[in-house]
Amino acid sequence: MHLKTIYVTLLLMALMITPLPGLSASVPDPTEQLKPFLTKITDILSNEEFKKDTVCTLCQRVIDVSRERFDFNEMSKRVLGKAWRDLSSQQQAEFVALFTDLLQYAYIGKIEDYAGQTIEYKQQRIKGKRAEVKTELIDKDISIPVSYIMLLNGDQWMIYDVVVEGVSLVRNYMEQFREILRKDTYAGLVKQIQDKIKELEDERAQKLVDSQG
Repeated sequence: MHLKTIYVTLLLMALMITPLPGLSASVPDPTEQLKPFLTKITDILSNEEFKKDTVCTLCQRVIDVSRERFDFNEMSKRVLGKAWRDLSSQQQAEFVALFTDLLQYAYIGKIEDYAGQTIEYKQQRIKGKRAEVKTELIDKDISIPVSYIMLLNGDQWMIYDVVVEGVSLVRNYMEQFREILRKDTYAGLVKQIQDKIKELEDERAQKLVDSQG
């Protein structure tokens, strides 16, 4: 074999086995990143003080912890769909804060009922920068499937959707908001979300007062 041919062959072999800059040899494990996060959340929800918290002070602690693994900006962008692009940067930031508040009451109200159950990690699927981690909440003979849909940001898997018993959080709100925007303005949607947050705040406060009375 000609010397030049040998050199080219060796060079190609070296390029095939040498990782290119910016490409990681291994992708972070989404399940392993999710586990400690869910442990933190369940520890807060299992706190007896949480059930007595009529003004939902501990709800804010859950949201603060959730920011470690939830991408509220991505979730907000997806639930608004095309309408997101029509908003100014300030309006987008305001909507993210508003939607996060809505999740605080609407979904914490649901997951707090699951506090104390065992979480089983079933399987995960990774496709490029997207992943799905399937879990089950086990309570005696009842199992509730919960899937976390995640996006890789740097070396961190961030949640942008949660699917509980086949119902997608993002799709559920996306359909509701799309219908509202079809009949009303963006300002009208904001007003409806604010009213819903107030309603959920009052419902939670009343529920906890009744449970203590």
